[in-house]
Amino acid sequence: MGYKKELVSPITEQATQIMSEMVHAAETLASIGPAISIFGSARIKRDSPYFTLSETIAAQLAKAGFAIIAGGGPGIMEAANKGAFEAGGASIGLHITLPKESKRNEFLTTSLAFRHFVSRKSTFFMHSAGYVVLPGGFGTLDELFEAVTLMQTGKIPTAPVILVGQAFWGGLMDWIKQQLEQSGLINNLAGMHFFIEDDPARITEHFKIFFAQHPDLLQQQPNKPV
Repeated sequence: MGYKKELVSPITEQATQIMSEMVHAAETLASIGPAISIFGSARIKRDSPYFTLSETIAAQLAKAGFAIIAGGGPGIMEAANKGAFEAGGASIGLHITLPKESKRNEFLTTSLAFRHFVSRKSTFFMHSAGYVVLPGGFGTLDELFEAVTLMQTGKIPTAPVILVGQAFWGGLMDWIKQQLEQSGLINNLAGMHFFIEDDPARITEHFKIFFAQHPDLLQQQPNKPV
């Protein structure tokens, strides 16, 4: 007589993997302190002004005492990690395994690998005290709108969400205000620190002032689960 092999459904296997990734990430990042996530496209080239801007912003935030969390890959993610790493700060990469754009960059003090977007995104939002969003595609838009959604529904604390690139984001921000806010489809944005700013010094200063005025928010890191 042999033992009957117990079959595991694909969904159960995925759920187990997701849980394992989230637990490992939570344990790894438990003591990182206040961190800013920087989002943006993997397709931005190193000679792009946005690459330089991301690198500069990350460096200044790192020097101000913030850990930097990015996607761990190329493009804006690499620029953010590079800026933090070369400034001597904590440079965290949440790397997602993809058929394309999956090469992790070399500027990481902490690297976490994910097979699933849901566990990766939850890790961003559970460990970030603020967000800087540079130009990107659907993935960047997904991260941006999920951050704002979680704040407006009270799932994570209110935090600055700063869009970098007036020429890139200006039309979208006008649409959000005219079509969503004025139609009552979202909560009023007046109380949110959600705006466009292209100057790295002003971005860094905004985070410093915000947390000087809201020291209690830093004590909520890591944030409550989403």
